[in-house]
Amino acid sequence: MIVDVNVFVGSYPFRRVPGSALGHVAESMARLGIDQGWVSHLPSVFWRDPMEGNDWLLKATKDVMTMVPVPAIHPGLPGWQAELDRVVRLPIPAVRCDATFYGLDPMGDEMHALVRACAGHDIPLLAAVRLEDGRQRHPHDRAPELAAADVRSWLRADAGLRLVVSHADRAFIEEVHFGSTPSEASRVWWDVSWVWGPPEDHLQLLLETVGVDRFVFGTGQPLRLPEAAFAKLDLLDFSVDDRDRLMAGNVHACLSRTIERQ
Repeated sequence: MIVDVNVFVGSYPFRRVPGSALGHVAESMARLGIDQGWVSHLPSVFWRDPMEGNDWLLKATKDVMTMVPVPAIHPGLPGWQAELDRVVRLPIPAVRCDATFYGLDPMGDEMHALVRACAGHDIPLLAAVRLEDGRQRHPHDRAPELAAADVRSWLRADAGLRLVVSHADRAFIEEVHFGSTPSEASRVWWDVSWVWGPPEDHLQLLLETVGVDRFVFGTGQPLRLPEAAFAKLDLLDFSVDDRDRLMAGNVHACLSRTIERQ
């Protein structure tokens, strides 16, 4: 089985992204053999209130059996607790918050309140370090990238938090992992979408030093070519069992919630 924790649907405001409609993304997942995608609503990352995209996302994915929605929560806006209380009762695997895109201080009181709320609900929190390479970003796309210290502060804010971080590179992952206690490091999982494969072999090194248990499969499609994530894994020197853990086993063992279609 293959679970992709880093999937977006919808238009991107700063450039044309082919294949971003929900149907096109579903077709891409089917073509690549992805059994389940954690799907986020891309346009609302840039909205003043990203939670306004949640109802569309929940409705659009309801009848797509391979897609499970990841609603957005903005802890700086009124009513965010009520929205979190509402969506955690639904068949979702996680909620997401992209603090720097929302104009929030990642180490501020709002984010720490969300961290504690997610821990209290036992719902994983998903966050992206970045969405695009800084060299190709539009001049109006000025949201800072997430810092490793931000992630460490979330892990330390509540010992019950489970965190999934996407679009992190080797240096970021190492800074968080080796700068955290073993208990803290055991509660964060990294997707592979931004980690270099051959010839640098950053992913191979991280699997050996950080451990395969800390990684989950993510493509970042449609902003990134999903085939690239598969190619990196095909070129790795690791066992079939380790590949299965990365592709789905770690999600099922440590991050799973009951996903039942109504």
